[in-house]
Amino acid sequence: MNFTVTKAIMAEFPALNGQSVSYAVLQYPACSLNPHHTRPSATELFFLTYGILEVGFIDTTNKLFTQIYSCSIVPRMISQSAFGSSVAGTVSVPATVLVTVVDDEKILAKCFKTDVDTIQKLKAGFALKA
Repeated sequence: MNFTVTKAIMAEFPALNGQSVSYAVLQYPACSLNPHHTRPSATELFFLTYGILEVGFIDTTNKLFTQIYSCSIVPRMISQSAFGSSVAGTVSVPATVLVTVVDDEKILAKCFKTDVDTIQKLKAGFALKA
């Protein structure tokens, strides 16, 4: 993840405790990516301040929905997110799935319908830094 996040969350502002709100400003370099993720503890309201952004989600029937948003043509993107929780949390799907002790051959390769070599290459990109 090569973007910058500035947060207004309960950890930085204890007065948000019990208020059910938090806020984040994300600054993305050109051609960057925010990996698939979920918000287990909050609903997210997302504002694109400027830039071009393609957003997608998969519904419960595995149908992919995408939309491209554009505020102006600039080499980077800035967005703002408001959350319905003072501790919204983020669960990165790639890191959660690939930085585990789950068996590559018995489970991951079968779940992703690929071979073990591909799984190991994917896991190498998420290896924990010492």
